[in-house]
Amino acid sequence: MAESKEAHVVEIPVDEEHQQKLLSAMATVSAIQQHPLMEISESPGHLLLLKLWQREEDLFGGRIAMKETRMDSIRRELFQLCCFFLAFHGFFLTILFTSSIHSQEYTCRRWWLPSLLSVSSSLAMIVLVQMKLCKYWKVSRQLQREKSDSRAVTRCIQELRMKGRSFDLSKEPQTARRMKSSSVKIKWKPLTWFSQNLIIICFICFTGMVFLACKYILCG
Repeated sequence: MAESKEAHVVEIPVDEEHQQKLLSAMATVSAIQQHPLMEISESPGHLLLLKLWQREEDLFGGRIAMKETRMDSIRRELFQLCCFFLAFHGFFLTILFTSSIHSQEYTCRRWWLPSLLSVSSSLAMIVLVQMKLCKYWKVSRQLQREKSDSRAVTRCIQELRMKGRSFDLSKEPQTARRMKSSSVKIKWKPLTWFSQNLIIICFICFTGMVFLACKYILCG
């Protein structure tokens, strides 16, 4: 007579604490699998787009740092030119006043010579300052465009990371040129020009004052 075999099922008791930990772990795994970054890593197109935009963001950062360094260098050069301009005229007026004390009658007849020297020297320095200012504002405009483009790429990267696979691959960053064509900015050009060339205006006014001061010092 064959002995009957009975299958015994052993039940392992699970308390509520272990059950909650198990459910929490399963929920975590499910959340990780459904996370947008996980979806991006599983999609070659989205992953490639993310890497391209991150590289482009790094390139923008490098160009922005270079332009900021260039602007700092131009600012130092402008400061040195301004100091040289003021020092030159201070030294020039001192010599002019000293010479007028010894021979006032002779120097008064030729007052236009030092005045012409002062004006020509001032114009030469004004031209140099104007060239530096043009470079400065050109780099400044380029820097603003680079920053705007970098912000557009950063926004697209953040949106891609949030949406994951549902992100539209055909979407492109709204760069500064496209935003400029879609929006109209109203600027008062005379005020902008005046603010950008304030140093030149001050130098021209100062040069005119020195020109009149030369005749006053020699003939006054």
